Amino acid sequence: MTPFSALFVDRDGTVIENVGYPSDPAQVRLLPGAAEALRKVRGHGLPIVMVTNQSGIGRGRLDRAAFDSVQAEVVARLRAAGAGLDAVYVCPHAPDAGCGCRKPAPGLFDRAASEHGIDLGRALYVGDRLRDVVVGLERGGRAVVVESGAAVPDELPDGVLRAQDLAEAVDRALAEPRREGGA
Repeated sequence: MTPFSALFVDRDGTVIENVGYPSDPAQVRLLPGAAEALRKVRGHGLPIVMVTNQSGIGRGRLDRAAFDSVQAEVVARLRAAGAGLDAVYVCPHAPDAGCGCRKPAPGLFDRAASEHGIDLGRALYVGDRLRDVVVGLERGGRAVVVESGAAVPDELPDGVLRAQDLAEAVDRALAEPRREGGA
């Protein structure tokens, strides 16, 4: 049995290179090891859910159609590499919009859990910023910040692990013993 119930993964800086506000599918470049990590998770029969803040939409730097074309390219490249996603949840709001879906808010995670039957207390949360994974701490899951994207602070809260990239985060999580409940 696997040590976690699902993978919640950030997009920019975690699965693909962070190029700011990508609006052209040609800007999509998978990070080394990302597709392999997702294949490993999939090989264990676990759901993979991408949760991404896309404030460029709310800020007017790209429209939803441009985001959708970039996201379609992400999905296509992952599929071509033998990896896939079960769902993608997007917050299109600007940081000051006050919505309940922009990470670190739990809205998109709660929705995904409800729609896909995921135990948030046993999930693995991986992103390149603390805001990507803090819900994992709050819900009793495993939180890992990767150094493949944004600058990771030297000090992380207790319970947040650090990994070089998504591949290392997944390998470490799969090697840990299974935990019951959310502790």
